[in-house]
Amino acid sequence: MKIIKVEVFAIRLPLNEPFVIAYDHYEDMPTIVTKVVTDNGLVGWGEAVPDQHVTGETWESTFQVIQHELSPLIINESPFSIDLIHKKMNEKIFGAPSAKAAIDIALYDLMGKESRQPIYQLIGGKSHSRLNVPRVISMKTPGEMADDANVAVEAGCENIKIKVGSDPFEDIKRIKAVREAISDSVRLRVDANQGWSRTDALIVIENTKDCLVEWYEQPVEAGDLLSLQEIRAASKVKIMVDEGVHNSHDLLKVIQIRAADLLNIKIMKSGGIYPALALANIAEAAGMPCQVGSMVESAIATMAGAHLSISRSIIQSNEMVGPLMFSKDIGSTRYANYVLEVEETAGLGVEVDESLIKEFTNNYCLIENV
Repeated sequence: MKIIKVEVFAIRLPLNEPFVIAYDHYEDMPTIVTKVVTDNGLVGWGEAVPDQHVTGETWESTFQVIQHELSPLIINESPFSIDLIHKKMNEKIFGAPSAKAAIDIALYDLMGKESRQPIYQLIGGKSHSRLNVPRVISMKTPGEMADDANVAVEAGCENIKIKVGSDPFEDIKRIKAVREAISDSVRLRVDANQGWSRTDALIVIENTKDCLVEWYEQPVEAGDLLSLQEIRAASKVKIMVDEGVHNSHDLLKVIQIRAADLLNIKIMKSGGIYPALALANIAEAAGMPCQVGSMVESAIATMAGAHLSISRSIIQSNEMVGPLMFSKDIGSTRYANYVLEVEETAGLGVEVDESLIKEFTNNYCLIENV
């Protein structure tokens, strides 16, 4: 089985409401979809959700990298040559992790379909019986965020994650308002998305110590590991590193200086499922529990993250919430009371609606064996 064709679609997915976090405001979600076809007629789907603040890529640059740099590398290769293909991609271009993820995910989809197994069976089996997802609340006024949290809990949600990272004193109000709106049995997680200074982070943590926050995620800029270390040392709360870890080298630094308690793995940061597995293995060796996070991805990358999440016991939480945030999605997912179901079907288990892809497409290219 060899790859004979790659199609690349630059699309924009419609959100239910604007998504506001510390560093940006999204009216819709720009993403890149890859369709990889083999000589025996199988189709594998992949996705890239680039973010210039996190992955160092733009929507436009990612499309160009996949078209001109990465797709030609995999023509005539077997999808099972995953290590070789990652080696070729890394030698061809430094970084560009979401572009590489778009290829990687499609390869795993093809491997699963060829072997007639769900992806999780290929990477470790089922370590978890269910995937509870949180309600991720965009940054708004304290009252609006409290209302959103209350609605989610009434709908059966057990985990609330709130986006903060603007003014620290307004963030304190946001955290307190959300905690007051929900019972103590509901888990509350706080994500600053690099929005605070070290001093601001310590002020917020001190003033919300009674709010039962399960963890504070990426309080400072991604590269400021020393401040992350100091925040962790100065407080008794758990600190999760997200944007500060893209690859194994980053994670080893975090572990070495004891800068975080927890790791948020994102397929878009790591470059796909294959390098994400390496992060999970290193974290497990260090006794660092992990989460699989989302870049607000469609059903394609969401289910890639779900298979990763379910395959490793060290991965103890996930944020596979992208499809819940779209008014229309290009693929099928099933949620029941904030539990994401992972089907026993081969590959990703996603039925992709190509008519919707065409409807949302802004740019398209074809790379094939000629």
